[in-house]
Amino acid sequence: MLKQYYDLPRGFLDAAPTELEALLGGPSLIHLPGLRDRPLFVSILLHGNETSGLEAMQDFLRTRLSRPLPRALSLFVGNVHAASVGLRRLEGQPDYNRVWPGGDEPAGPETRMMAQIVEQMRQRRVFASIDIHNNTGLNPHYACVNSLEGRHLYLASLFGNTVVYFTRPRGLQSMAFSELCPAVTLECGQPGNRLGAEHAREFVESVLHLSEIPDHAASDINIYQTMATVRVPPEVSFSFGDVAADLELMDDLQQFNFRELPVGTAFARVAQDDVLITAEDNDGQNVAATYFVVEDGELRTRQALMPTMLTHDALVIRQDCLCYLMQRVEPPL
Repeated sequence: MLKQYYDLPRGFLDAAPTELEALLGGPSLIHLPGLRDRPLFVSILLHGNETSGLEAMQDFLRTRLSRPLPRALSLFVGNVHAASVGLRRLEGQPDYNRVWPGGDEPAGPETRMMAQIVEQMRQRRVFASIDIHNNTGLNPHYACVNSLEGRHLYLASLFGNTVVYFTRPRGLQSMAFSELCPAVTLECGQPGNRLGAEHAREFVESVLHLSEIPDHAASDINIYQTMATVRVPPEVSFSFGDVAADLELMDDLQQFNFRELPVGTAFARVAQDDVLITAEDNDGQNVAATYFVVEDGELRTRQALMPTMLTHDALVIRQDCLCYLMQRVEPPL
C-alpha cells in the first residue's frame, strides 16, 4: 500500500486534500534531504478530514524550494482515500491512528504498513516525531504526549503551555514513535482555521532547526492526564436536544472543553434511570458510575472533572468517542 518518494511529487504543494489520492496513488512517505541527516518525521491526514497538517506542510515547503532544509524530513501523508471524500475514515476502514505498532487492531494491510514505516524510521535514526491533527469541537491548541520524560515534554512545550498526557487508546502514531524519539501529537483546533495551520507550520520549522532536544520540561506548562474515554454505545440513540432520543445531549456541550466542571453539571437528558454512556479508564474498565450519575432525568457529573474533545459531530462521536475526561497533574521534577 505504501508509496515512497525521494523528492516532492509534482503538484503536491498546490493539491487540495481531495486531490491527493489521484496525485500520490495512496498513502505516501516522502523523504527530503537536509543539512542534518537524522530526519524529523511528520504525519498528516491520518484522519482524512483533518486538513491543517497538509496546509501547514504545504505552506512551509513552499518557503524552502530554493534552499536546503535545516534537517532531513520524512513526511507521511496518511488516509488519502478518506481525504478524497472529506471523511475521517471510510466505512470499513480502520482508523489510521489506531493501527500503529502496539495497538489492538487485528493484523491487516494498514497495520503492516505502519510497522514498515516505524522500522524504516528506526533505521534512519529518527530525530523527533510530530503528528498533526484537528478536532471537531471547540478546543484550544494543545500538544499531547505519551511519556512524561523530559524531552517529550520539552518538545510539547514549544507548541504551547497546555499539554495532555495519555496512555489510551493504544495503537497511536505518537505512542509507536515514543519508543524511538521524542514524539508529540498536535491538536490544532478545527479544520479550515488558518491559525491552526500557521501554528503547526511554525512549530515544524522550529523543530527542524533544533540541533538537539533538551532533557527537561519548561517550567510554565500545564499538564492534564486523560483518565477515561467516554463513548455512546452503538445501541443508544443520541441527539443534541432537537430530536427525541435515549440520550439528549445539551446543545452547548462543547463549551465545556478544558473547563473544570463542578459536581452536578448536566451533560444530557436521559429517557431512563440509567447512565447509558461508558467511560473506559486507562486499565480498560468501565468507570462511568464513578464520574456520572442520573438525577431528575439528567445525566450529571458525579465529581469535578475536565472534559476535552466534546463535539457536535455525530459521525465522529460514533467513530471515535464523545469526549475524554482529564485531571491536572504536576510536572515531573
